[in-house]
Amino acid sequence: MSATKEQMKDIYLRMRRIRDFETAVSRLFAEGKVYGFAHLYLGEEAIAPAVCECLRDDDYITSTHRGHGHIIAKGGDMNLMMAELFGRYTGYCKGKGGSMHIADRDKGILGANGIVGAGQPISCGAGLSIVLRKTDQVCVCFFGDGSTNQSTFHESLNLASIWKLPIVFVCENNHYGISMSQSRHQAIKDIADRGAAYNIPGVSVDGNDPMAVFEAAEEAVARARAGKGPTLIECKTYRQHGHFEGDPATYKPPEEQAAWMKKDPVPNYTKFLVENGVMTQAEIDEVDKKVAGEIDAAIKFADAQPYAPDESVVDDVYSDIKEEVRVR
Repeated sequence: MSATKEQMKDIYLRMRRIRDFETAVSRLFAEGKVYGFAHLYLGEEAIAPAVCECLRDDDYITSTHRGHGHIIAKGGDMNLMMAELFGRYTGYCKGKGGSMHIADRDKGILGANGIVGAGQPISCGAGLSIVLRKTDQVCVCFFGDGSTNQSTFHESLNLASIWKLPIVFVCENNHYGISMSQSRHQAIKDIADRGAAYNIPGVSVDGNDPMAVFEAAEEAVARARAGKGPTLIECKTYRQHGHFEGDPATYKPPEEQAAWMKKDPVPNYTKFLVENGVMTQAEIDEVDKKVAGEIDAAIKFADAQPYAPDESVVDDVYSDIKEEVRVR
């Protein structure tokens, strides 16, 4: 099935929020207001919004170190996200987790993760819980191309296949594992081919086309919800910045970068919406203005929040040394 007009509009709203949030984070990081590392989703905005449009509020997602887009697409609070990036006490993780560890269980966001491939076994745990509780929920597991060389990827697909877990494995293939191109770290061209090894559907789509991603995700989510097991979806895309903010990305050929910039999903999808009568330019401008206001409000919120008090340094730390630290 194709997306309805309302779904297409909602996907644009989510894409615009991600683009503007990440653009702001890039600027704020350069100004020294964002602490720790920041791995941005710029250039990949077509994927998470289209996939999450197929989900219910009670469905789950697992995320990655490049997780801002996933969290926003699933309904995460941008005020709390920005506060976390600013290291403030009212952030999602009380300012201790930073960019790579944002979670919101109430939204079904089981956590971003700084460990490559760590979300894959977590998604199996979520999928098994769904089976044991006999609900019809679904878990979407987002990950990059580099993590498909990890043992966690193969173990998770194998387990999910055997137990027919309701998981949609979404590989965001941006063609680079840190600084190494996919052509150098894999002998295959399509990561979706790896689904065959575990007897599950493997689908490769244009990850910069929201409608292509939506159609693949809608079918995979329906299959999972019906108890038919997992699907592997490979979304071919490209990150516009380096691996992290501060990475000059000199390893990317200029002509390659230029070619992918012409495939930028946000302006191309905007053009698609107008040309197909889904939205007028005035409606798009209205959404853009609304989102710009949301981002400004998130920055002001974060900047006004307090840092954690010194005595909270061992709060939420589960270790045998906790009481010893308090005594000292």
